[in-house]
Amino acid sequence: MLYFASPQYLLLLLLVPLIPAVYGVARYARKRRLRRFGDEALVRALMPSWSGAKGWVRVILFSLAFMCFTIGISRPQMGARLKEHEAKGAEIMICLDVSNSMLAEDYSPSRLDRAKLAISRMVDKLQGDRIGLIIFAGTSFVQLPITTDYVSAKMFLGTIDTGSVPVQGTAIGDAILTAAKSFSAQSEKSRAIIIITDGENHEDDAVEAARQAAELGIRIYCVGVGSLRGQPVPVNGELLKDKDGNIVVSRLDEATLKTIAMEGNGAYVHAGNEEFGLNPIIEDIKKMEAERYSSIIFEDFDEQYMYFFGAALLLFVMEMLIGSRKHKRSLFE
Repeated sequence: MLYFASPQYLLLLLLVPLIPAVYGVARYARKRRLRRFGDEALVRALMPSWSGAKGWVRVILFSLAFMCFTIGISRPQMGARLKEHEAKGAEIMICLDVSNSMLAEDYSPSRLDRAKLAISRMVDKLQGDRIGLIIFAGTSFVQLPITTDYVSAKMFLGTIDTGSVPVQGTAIGDAILTAAKSFSAQSEKSRAIIIITDGENHEDDAVEAARQAAELGIRIYCVGVGSLRGQPVPVNGELLKDKDGNIVVSRLDEATLKTIAMEGNGAYVHAGNEEFGLNPIIEDIKKMEAERYSSIIFEDFDEQYMYFFGAALLLFVMEMLIGSRKHKRSLFE
């Protein structure tokens, strides 16, 4: 089956039928001007070497060449096949808080956007490690199962906002338990959970969840996002208020996050505007015993563009060689 890596260029194929149409209109307009200039038969006699038929041949060849060139720049591909891929590294589940408090702007442009940028930069540095993504607020769910497909990881990351989880709140414990269940069966030793949140847990016992995960050999790292003095939360152009009409101020709960990290045999890092805190965590994870993973992936498609470029070049050369004059002698003379 034929696939196109850059299908947007196929829109240029709409120009292919226009080329001979424009040429035909130009020929007709030229003929009308010649009629005004003088007798048409006499004008043709004055230009005995000019060939009208060759003009049409050249236009058709040019149109075909342009069509082949357009298909070529659209990068046609064939031959996708399954292949077993082996990698060596750790499995990392990232739990990202998407509650409304992550809209606070004590980071630029917001806590959530700054966290997404830091995760994206971290993914760029991974080599062989498998990564998964869990988003949580009042509940949690797996946004991206554990994978080595870093391109998909960044794609899913870009779609996340505070509306991704319909239930508001901050259920850190539920996120930890969801992450603990999401590791692959191939992983036994090198498993880590990175929690990125402001730490305002109101839903469950996150410390107990961390203790349970640690018993399974999973390390838990916490990245605290926010300021200790607190920051108002902008929602839909207004500051978030509680049921009594008071402005909600979101403060970083470092104490809870430090306890979670301690019970999870990991570490706590307070995110900064320059160094968000993921780099030292990844360096610590790399010290864990790396494991080998195998997965089935698609091989790269076989590129076919060169054949279309070759055909386009041949047709362009033929179009230039034909010229616009009649042959002086017949082949049978």
